[in-house]
Amino acid sequence: MSTVRKIKLKSPIVKILKTILFIIVLLLGVFLFYRYEIYTIKKLGYSEESSNYILFHGLKDYVEPLGENKTLNEAFSSTDYKEENLDHYKSIKYVKQDYFISNINALVDKGYSNRNINMIFAHGNGEDVREFAKRDKIRYLEEFFSISYAKLRNYDRYVKYSDETGEDDDVTVLIVNLDLDKENYVDPTIVKEFSMTMLVNKHRQLQEDFEPDNLVKIPEPYASDNNLLGVREAVDAFKLMYNAAKDEGYGIVINSAYRSYKDQEETCNTYRDLYGENYVTNYVARPGFSEHQTGLGFDIGSTTVNVFRNSKEYQWMLDNAYKYGFILRFPQKFVTYTGFNPEPWHYRYVGKEISTYIHEHDIPYEEYYAMFLDE
Repeated sequence: MSTVRKIKLKSPIVKILKTILFIIVLLLGVFLFYRYEIYTIKKLGYSEESSNYILFHGLKDYVEPLGENKTLNEAFSSTDYKEENLDHYKSIKYVKQDYFISNINALVDKGYSNRNINMIFAHGNGEDVREFAKRDKIRYLEEFFSISYAKLRNYDRYVKYSDETGEDDDVTVLIVNLDLDKENYVDPTIVKEFSMTMLVNKHRQLQEDFEPDNLVKIPEPYASDNNLLGVREAVDAFKLMYNAAKDEGYGIVINSAYRSYKDQEETCNTYRDLYGENYVTNYVARPGFSEHQTGLGFDIGSTTVNVFRNSKEYQWMLDNAYKYGFILRFPQKFVTYTGFNPEPWHYRYVGKEISTYIHEHDIPYEEYYAMFLDE
C-alpha cells in the first residue's frame, strides 16, 4: 500500500509567496481606497477626470465644503487650469462657452473682480468674451452691462452713441442693439428662417426667395380680396377677432396681407410712379424689408368707413387686438424704434403672450425683441 507524501515548501519560497500575497492585498486595498475616494468626489458632482485631479493634488478637503461646482469641474479638467486662480474659479458662475477657463484667466489677469467677471460672461458668448478680454480694463463696467440684454460686442458702439447723443444707458443699449445707430437699409442683419416672433424692419432683411411657413388663403368675409394669403396661425387668430368684433357690432376686414419680395418691388414701383422717390423713401418699405413678406402682418380696414383711422373699428382694435395675439405695429409714438411712419391700419400677429405684455407695458415690438428674443 502506497502512501501520499506531503510536499513541504522550503522556507524561502513560503516567504516569497507570503510577500506576494501581502503586496496583492495591499494593492487591492489601495485600489479599493482610491476608487472609494474617487466615488465620494464624483458624488459631489465632479467628472472622473476632475475627481482624479482633485484626489492626486490634495484638493478633496477644498471641494467637499463647496459641494458641486461646475466651474471648478470644468477647470480641473482643462489644460488652461491655473492653480493661482482656484479661488476665482469657485466664485464664477458656470456658463457653457468656448474658451471658458482661458477667458477667466485672461479677465483675472486684467484685474476684474469675480463679480465683474460674472457680469461679463452674462453678456456674450465665448468669442465675445475672448475679444473683450483683449481690451484694456473697463473701469465702469456697470455703465451699460447692468442692463440684462446689453452685448459685449456692442460696447464701443454704446460709448460712441452715448457720447454723441447724451442718451442714458437704457436707451443707448436699446438703440444700438436694434442697429438704429446705423443708417436705414445699410449693413442689415439677414433674417433667414421663419418664426412667429421674427423681426423685420429697415435693419433686418429677408432674402428674395424667402417665403413664410404655412401660408393659406384668407377666405371671405375675412378679406376684401379672395386672393390674399397669410400664415395659418395668424389667419385663424384674425377669424376669432373678426367674430368677436362682429358680435359687438364692429366690422373689420383684411385689405392686404402676405406680399412676396417681387410683390413689394411692384408696390414700390407703383408708388414711385405716382408720387416720386421721396414718397417711397418715407412711406414704403424696400423689398425684403417689409413685414408683409413674413405673412404675419395685415392691413386692416373698416367695413363701414373708408379711412380706418376715423372709424369706430380703429378704437375697438386698439382696445382689443392684443387679446387675439395682434399688436399695432407702427404707432406714432414709437417711430424712433420702428423706423416707419405711423400706420394705424397695420397689425402684426405675435401671439397672445407677447401681445399682452406689449399692451400692458406700452412698448414697441422692437423693444420686446431686444429684451427677450435677440441673441
